[in-house]
Amino acid sequence: MNLKTIHNVYFIGIGGIGMSAIARYFSVNGKVVAGYDKTPSPITKSLEEIGIGVHFEDAVKNIPISFLEKQNTLVVYTPAVPKNHQELNYFIDNGYTVLKRAEVLGEITKNTFCLAVAGTHGKTTTSSILGHIMQPEKATSFLGGIAENYNSNLILGEDKTSVVEADEFDRSFLKLSPNIACVTSMDADHLDIYGENEQLQQSFVEFANKVSDTLIVAKGLPLKGLTYAVNEDADYKAFNVKIEAGKYVFDVQTPTSIIENIEFHLPGNHNMMNALAALAMADVYGVSLESIKEQLKTFRGVQRRFSYKIKTDDVVLIDDYAHHPTEIKAVAQSVREMYPKEQVLAVFQPHLFSRTRDFVDDFAIALSMFDEVLLLDIYPARELPIEGVTSGWLLDKMTLENKKLISKEKLSDEVLKSESKVVVMLGAGDIGLLVDEVKNKIKEKHKI
Repeated sequence: MNLKTIHNVYFIGIGGIGMSAIARYFSVNGKVVAGYDKTPSPITKSLEEIGIGVHFEDAVKNIPISFLEKQNTLVVYTPAVPKNHQELNYFIDNGYTVLKRAEVLGEITKNTFCLAVAGTHGKTTTSSILGHIMQPEKATSFLGGIAENYNSNLILGEDKTSVVEADEFDRSFLKLSPNIACVTSMDADHLDIYGENEQLQQSFVEFANKVSDTLIVAKGLPLKGLTYAVNEDADYKAFNVKIEAGKYVFDVQTPTSIIENIEFHLPGNHNMMNALAALAMADVYGVSLESIKEQLKTFRGVQRRFSYKIKTDDVVLIDDYAHHPTEIKAVAQSVREMYPKEQVLAVFQPHLFSRTRDFVDDFAIALSMFDEVLLLDIYPARELPIEGVTSGWLLDKMTLENKKLISKEKLSDEVLKSESKVVVMLGAGDIGLLVDEVKNKIKEKHKI
């Protein structure tokens, strides 16, 4: 498929974080872009602000007339869209070119030098750090989160080099053609897609085999490549780690040299690992270590990845996308590192019935690391309920005493009752839409 001959690009699920990055890319490259999404959001609003038409009712009559010209129109959809979607089926039944998001991303990047970040955790932060490092190199980066430095999930550069988040969901990353890639982690996840963990592991092996130049892996993963680690021997090793004025300062030994006193502002050992992975990829590509050091120092993070919404001496509100037990543990450890003497309240919205079922004991252990937990109902996303799988079932398995089921409507009031100084809001569903309400209520209470 020659993307240059395409005039119109129509997105079904345009408000998704990965979908919207591609929509932006096509829009700034002169294509006519429009699409459907289930509900309005800050992302759809930002797309409308740059002239992209978005509607929220699934009906063929809402497709703009110009997109009915079959020859010049590409239709892009996300696997999260249900199979009975009217607009999607209209395009399929009438012989349009209809591709999944991952296939389009593969087409965009196949003629570039592609740096791809894979892993069940850490890929959004790592790819955003790498995108920031590669910005002076004029790379174009497609991110799975909103990078604070750019307030965007697209860092627009030239067509020579691309940075992409390589998503294992639905085996999407096998559509890419990476030159340099890293794998941050291979924990069991998406078992609703893969069935068995062994199938997920095999997909990572297949991804690794697609890498044409260099593969970089977190030390301990069962893949062959350059390794990276914190405070243990590896091809890329971070050491002499200190915390100074709320930031990390550390040294890194590469296969050929040592770079000292790197400053990095994101908390948590997992984020130091993310920074190290990005450093390794950029170093292999050929970016100077001094430039990498400067970009790491100025990286401001990713929205909903340990994002401070309030940070005062009296109260702290943190928003994070964590939706897997490993990610929740990483957030808990980061909070304890930054606020070792404070009481911490976690608000968690489980994401998917199948994930809750598959990891319920691990979720219970991770959530019990906090002093207090408010638990929302499970966010179903693309799934129907599974009998017996509820937030109440998870709550019963948690070992901490101060725990409670709560509705979205009563969440803000319940947070205000808490004596915890630090509040952490966790989840990948629509909990992110509740954060501003909680933030405003806390500010009102503390007269901020």
